Amino acid sequence: MLDKARYIVVEGPIGAGKTSLARRLAERLDARALFEQPELNPFLGRFYQDAERWAMSTQLHFLFQRFDQLGMVAEAMEQQQRVVSDFVLDKDPLFAALNLAPDELALYQRVFDAMKPASPPKPDLIIYLQAKPETLVERVRRRGLDTERRITEQYLERVAERYARFFYQYDAAPLFIVDAEVLNPVDHDDDFELLLDRLRNMRSYREFFGYAA
Repeated sequence: MLDKARYIVVEGPIGAGKTSLARRLAERLDARALFEQPELNPFLGRFYQDAERWAMSTQLHFLFQRFDQLGMVAEAMEQQQRVVSDFVLDKDPLFAALNLAPDELALYQRVFDAMKPASPPKPDLIIYLQAKPETLVERVRRRGLDTERRITEQYLERVAERYARFFYQYDAAPLFIVDAEVLNPVDHDDDFELLLDRLRNMRSYREFFGYAA
């Protein structure tokens, strides 16, 4: 699966390590890296201070950014480049449903439906990192980004629950679920090599990877 995949996405809740793993994977596979850029969202820090006021602005900025990056994915694939990314477009409404008021969500959905490409690039493989909320909090605190200082464990718990529900039902691409509680392929070379080996030997449309697997 890994050797054949031309468009790979690493996903997971805030603090799971998706961008770091995607970057390491892109370097190993000599692939083009296309990542979310939360540091370019001018509303994000304000959102964590006052979610009700800034949720819509934050969400729309991310939506436009992801549409732009999806265009870059399509362009790279047309040029026969391999791509590793850290987001799947269909998860954008996940955050919208979590953060927006009902009337805002209805407006957001109209924007999303109007802008979504008729045939967006489809990932050949999605790697989904799972971790407990307390682990996510610890990792967010450890990386020390100023915009994330006000993220609460309660919010990360809601995000992690939405991700779990989303990927429980997800069947649009092969899915490889990694237990990021017991595996750390970002910082530990042995875990990273083990992950690559399991991906190369992936046979099912959906597989779970932990030490006991």
